Amino acid sequence: MSSNERQRVERVPGSRRARLTPAPGTDPAPELPETADAPAAGAEASDPAGPNDDRMRRDVPPHY
Repeated sequence: MSSNERQRVERVPGSRRARLTPAPGTDPAPELPETADAPAAGAEASDPAGPNDDRMRRDVPPHY
């Protein structure tokens, strides 16, 4: 395995974190692109609301 077949660490200007290059033989594109038809995470479900739904949405973990 030569050095050009491996992942490399790249510095990102203005960022504290580095980025890895894609691994050889992998597809760096996401598996399922987000579409306008798909509901966003945390969107309202079509299921009827349960008795604790309002309370669960109001509750905030103590570290917030």
